[in-house]
Amino acid sequence: MITKVHQMSSDPRVKQIADVTTTLLFDIVIDLNPRLSFGEGPFGRRILFGASGGSFEGPKLQGKVLPGGGDWALFRPDGTMTLDVRLTLQMQDGALVHMTYGGRLVVPSDLRTDMTDEKKRYQVDPARYYFRTNPLFETGAERYAWLNDIVCIGSGYLVEGAIAYRVSQVL
Repeated sequence: MITKVHQMSSDPRVKQIADVTTTLLFDIVIDLNPRLSFGEGPFGRRILFGASGGSFEGPKLQGKVLPGGGDWALFRPDGTMTLDVRLTLQMQDGALVHMTYGGRLVVPSDLRTDMTDEKKRYQVDPARYYFRTNPLFETGAERYAWLNDIVCIGSGYLVEGAIAYRVSQVL
């Protein structure tokens, strides 16, 4: 659950509205291919973390991540990673859903050495870094058409050979 920060406003048009709440949509693990580096460009260092597969499961949805998508991540000079992800989800019944999201991975400077270490990165507590996404979905499958009209948030963390997220629907 996300709580709203109450702010005082002198503008009479500002209304008190309900707090934003969420419910679990699914947990997802995305297996990764070896990374491909495009090098330092005008906006930072671009790296493709290609998806080689994976799985997701939640109260109403389960299935697999199909190979071929990925994250065209941009590492800014300050160390923040900007995500640009496109994935294909295949539901348990075979229906296909296009999932896209942006987001940020912000690692405090005192953790950057551990996060770049192949063995230590998976042991770093995800509560020590900020890794948030905003998944959206697109499908023509009638059974899952409700996904076309929802907004989600995700909390990410590193797992061996993959990336994982807890994705929640904003109600």
